[in-house]
Amino acid sequence: MTSTEQRKALQNQIWKIANDVRGSVDGWDFKQYILGTLFYRFISENFANYIEGGDDSVNYAKLSDDIITAEIVEDAVKTKGYFIYPSELFVNISANANKNENLNTDLANIFKAIENSANGYPSEADIKGLFADFDTTSNRLGNTVKDKNSRLASVLKGVAGLNIHQFEDNENDLFGDAYEFLISNYAANAGKSGGEFFTPQNVSKLIAQLAMHKQTSVNKIYDPAAGSGSLLLQAKKHFDNHIIEDGFFGQEINHTTFNLARMNMFLHNINYDKFNIQLGNTLTEPHFIDDKPFDAIVSNPPYSVKWMGSDDPTLINDDRFAPAGVLAPKSKADFAFVLHALNYLSSKGRAAIVCFPGIFYRGGAEKKIRQYLVDNNYVETVISLAPNLFFGTTIAVNIMVLSKSKTDTSIQFIDASGEEFFKKGTNNNVLTDKHIDQIMEMFDSKVDIDHVAQSVPYEVISNKDNDYNLSVNAYVEAKDTREQVDITQLNQEITDTVTKITQLRTDIDAIIAEIEA
Repeated sequence: MTSTEQRKALQNQIWKIANDVRGSVDGWDFKQYILGTLFYRFISENFANYIEGGDDSVNYAKLSDDIITAEIVEDAVKTKGYFIYPSELFVNISANANKNENLNTDLANIFKAIENSANGYPSEADIKGLFADFDTTSNRLGNTVKDKNSRLASVLKGVAGLNIHQFEDNENDLFGDAYEFLISNYAANAGKSGGEFFTPQNVSKLIAQLAMHKQTSVNKIYDPAAGSGSLLLQAKKHFDNHIIEDGFFGQEINHTTFNLARMNMFLHNINYDKFNIQLGNTLTEPHFIDDKPFDAIVSNPPYSVKWMGSDDPTLINDDRFAPAGVLAPKSKADFAFVLHALNYLSSKGRAAIVCFPGIFYRGGAEKKIRQYLVDNNYVETVISLAPNLFFGTTIAVNIMVLSKSKTDTSIQFIDASGEEFFKKGTNNNVLTDKHIDQIMEMFDSKVDIDHVAQSVPYEVISNKDNDYNLSVNAYVEAKDTREQVDITQLNQEITDTVTKITQLRTDIDAIIAEIEA
């Protein structure tokens, strides 16, 4: 089988396991157990490989916990960020899962021990609470301890049965791909809530390429609404690791999703010292505010979410929002995320942000923020995407690209909503690599293309007719797909037809007169 076929086979296998072991439990409610178990297996194997150091004569899983010294633990935690004793490894726990009457409590203790191993070390914040959503006492697993253990054993055995290593030598990427495949499927089946924590991979790829376009290196990349980390990880997949010098940063408000994002980093072989994902409300409790600005920012923030806004009088003096002179509406925080990203952006960097279309044409505070962005020459490009690309919404959303290093005052508008820019899917439309390449080529060249792309001077956007409207359809004329009709020819055909009808009536009248005579 080809590499693509191998991955597809693994994905089919893992999704079947995920559905089989959950039984009657809703997949969305059960996702933490499948994802958490896959993560447990990954860090167990990854840690064992680290200890063994490529020495085939050493099998860490078969060693006794008693031979582990404090020095071994300290060295490992400093490097890997955590420690797992041989008896705690996934392979040993899963092997006896069906016979272990204390499985649920043993797992809870192991997860607590792994997290506590980082206490007092630099990795503590990155490890703490990783397994918080893996509740081994939850009634979702069953009403009795026996039922819970039976369900947990099924999950462990199912994940243990994934023969990941037969597919590729680089199991780190494959573990990460399997994890993201699961997250994607859960998101696709979860409706609106799924779209809040996962951005489809191909859209993520486009956003990452826009943010990092022509930057030979970036200091770090940041997502202020990180979700499960999919946007950040697309930057890693698309570019060589060394191009992102100081790592991956993000903030996420949902605790479960925050844990998923941190797990996702580890599963893609990003060590604890190369990522920093924080928990909290980005708009009112921002992290990294005193850090060096970011060279690349990617984000798919929640659409038109409510926020405190003017109810907090201190926010208008916040460095992020003060320059615009107005706060985003309390009922629509979209521009609050945009201004937050702009404030965090370095002088050489770009931010690519998914935006709800309404913010580009509505009046009031949103118009004043658009005016601030345009007058200060921060908007490089606005791209209109095809409908139904995202989970949980069919809306044709836009991407706004911000830059602090533009060389001219024009703004580029790209209409990538036509059928030539997406492939129809069963549940959602899809951006293929070909479509992404088409969009990136237009973004790079800034060449005008009839009905698709137009670079518009500042004077046109700011004049009284357009009044800082940034909607793509205000500047890119839609192609007229109506059938063209030649009126002159049509009139002649009508005249000819009328003449024939008149002659036919004359002939009929003559025939009738002849019969009656």
